[in-house]
Amino acid sequence: MNDNFVNEFFGIGIQNGKTPENLGVLWRSAQNLGASFIFTIGNRYAKQACDTHNAVKSMPYYHYDTFEEFFNNIPKGARIVGVELTEEAEALETFHHPRRCVYLLGAEDHGLTKEAIEKSHFLVKFNSELSLNVSVAGSIVMYDRGIDKPRS
Repeated sequence: MNDNFVNEFFGIGIQNGKTPENLGVLWRSAQNLGASFIFTIGNRYAKQACDTHNAVKSMPYYHYDTFEEFFNNIPKGARIVGVELTEEAEALETFHHPRRCVYLLGAEDHGLTKEAIEKSHFLVKFNSELSLNVSVAGSIVMYDRGIDKPRS
């Protein structure tokens, strides 16, 4: 029997992704690291050679034209975890991932929009002086989620 108090899931996606290649790499990592679904906000996914497993056809993929549309359609009970290099963001190394959440990454050159930052339930960042490639950042977040640490 399912226990709704311990069941977990997560999705990961990019807001206004700049390069389709980064999407392909992120989707491949998402499939390998246990994501339940993937999504884009703004720019759509286009088939990429770097998505060698064709992850976009192997798990649910959602597209939202605007952040508002995304926000109004997140799974019930899921928390938004924005990945952004800001003063307010919590260090990923000590972050307790929610049991049910959506990881939101920003565009490679602009990051998350102000609205996305304000509406995120949590913000996380890496112990890094400079920003990381979006597909690398997302892969690190998903890997960290797989580490045995407490959930919120």
